[in-house]
Amino acid sequence: MKTKSTVSPTIVSEEKWLAARIKFLREEKEFTKLRDRLSARRRELPWVKVEKAYVFESPRGPVSLADMFEGRSQLIVYHFMFGPGWEEGCPSCSFVSDHFDGTLPHLNARDVSFTAISRAPLEEIEPFKVRMGWKFNWVSSHGSSFNHDFRVSFTEEEMKKGEADYNFAMTQIPFEELPGFSVFARDAKGAVYRTYSTYGRGFDIMMNTYNFLDIVPKGRDEDPEATMSWLRYHDQYDHAAVAS
Repeated sequence: MKTKSTVSPTIVSEEKWLAARIKFLREEKEFTKLRDRLSARRRELPWVKVEKAYVFESPRGPVSLADMFEGRSQLIVYHFMFGPGWEEGCPSCSFVSDHFDGTLPHLNARDVSFTAISRAPLEEIEPFKVRMGWKFNWVSSHGSSFNHDFRVSFTEEEMKKGEADYNFAMTQIPFEELPGFSVFARDAKGAVYRTYSTYGRGFDIMMNTYNFLDIVPKGRDEDPEATMSWLRYHDQYDHAAVAS
């Protein structure tokens, strides 16, 4: 596996290190303020009403999109790449999903519910969820147009063409399933609205492992031509090799 290490240290005195750190801190603060402004603008985006009555398979039976709010007014959906007949969920989506469970009580406390949705049938999703040890809600959109409508699953015709509408533009699609996040709101009358969706690098910030890697000397240290090729399911890493 090719990686591109960014480590080429310059060794200096503590005084010079502190001066460089303070100078860089100004840039970090500018970035933080910019991110705050972007977040505020994101919240100001218009909403669109979800008119279709989608029905999903869940462990407790058929559920609607409104049901998945669980009495709260906001819902985050992760579009998990797991197609019908796949033996396992996507490794990259599994990496993303390893970050979910710990945040759920905190999201719930802020009036936010969460669920993952995949096109694989529930009987294929559940064993993999158990294997991974995840607790978050995960339902199946099998038999509905939900994944296609939200541009994370693609038809045979689109696959033959090799491109489709993904991330709000026509782009090459390497797989029949691709990932994303969508956000929904529910009003006092029960109507559901789509407020936001993001795909590709748009949800980098949700992968906190990357945020940790970004502060260490080697950074992400990935193959630039296959950025997530180092990933494994969390039960398949050779920990002895990693530690050596």
